[in-house]
Amino acid sequence: MIVKRVHVEEAVIDGESLDWPVLLEAAEAAARATTGRGRVADYIPALATADPEAFGMAVATVDGELYGVGDWEQPFSIQSVSKLFSLALALAHSRDGGDALWRGVGREPSGNPFNSLVQLETEHGIPRNPFINAGALVVTDRLQSLTGDASGAVREFLRHESGNPLLDTDPVIAASEAEHGHRNAALAHFIASHGNLENPVETVLDHYYAHCAVAASCRDLVLAGSFLARYGVRTDGTRLMSRSEAKRVNAVLLTCGTYDAAGEFAFRVGLPGKSGVGGGILAVLPGRAAVCAWGPRLDQAGNSVAAVTALDTLTTLSGCSVF
Repeated sequence: MIVKRVHVEEAVIDGESLDWPVLLEAAEAAARATTGRGRVADYIPALATADPEAFGMAVATVDGELYGVGDWEQPFSIQSVSKLFSLALALAHSRDGGDALWRGVGREPSGNPFNSLVQLETEHGIPRNPFINAGALVVTDRLQSLTGDASGAVREFLRHESGNPLLDTDPVIAASEAEHGHRNAALAHFIASHGNLENPVETVLDHYYAHCAVAASCRDLVLAGSFLARYGVRTDGTRLMSRSEAKRVNAVLLTCGTYDAAGEFAFRVGLPGKSGVGGGILAVLPGRAAVCAWGPRLDQAGNSVAAVTALDTLTTLSGCSVF
């Protein structure tokens, strides 16, 4: 896919135009150098079968350009990256600007692991943010109430925006998550005990597992996530959400999107981003592009070692970040 080779120093032209192929090539080289660091997620057994040395990365610009390197068209389990889309759709379907949704879930970093029960106990069933598991369960519940099919809404949005009609939930991954999802069930029941779920726990869990178990590639995700780079505008030119709402989703991504390592991610990468334990990270450069990197080996916080390194390299060389 990369056909043009120039020096990395020439990748930034006039401080504006970026040579994305050169930047991706440099990012891939940095990511490949992390071989052996981190470990593939195994608490969901079906995820443990991923090739630990796989790596892919893609960029979709707001001008319609698409670039990729490595295994950028290979589907992988997007896991918590799906939480970005469930939140955006729940806000888009809300008639009150999301006020009711935000009464049930906060917007602050958690400082605890993504599946922690601790804060729910002290904060009376109100999850700290929509990107930890507890918060994503509340968002899934609200999306189910709004659409009647939360996981289907996420899947159809991804299919439409990516142009990939074959994109779907991996039933093996979803079943594996359900079989080993005792902590998620505990979170959901605890939230329900505080009256913060509108639908039956079993329904919410089924839809949550289904959208987390979607299999998509870096290509699919950058195309689907580009609406945030376009300030809320979809691929067909229609508006999913207002510019202000897109700004706010990007803000929560920056502060909460990479588990309890969001500060480190902002420090190194400088972009709003959402990670998943399948090894993917979807990041947004507002006004310019969406970027996705994937590598199955994770650090202790649950973020891909290769993907963080690749994104760090890209923003450092290009000088592009939100700061």
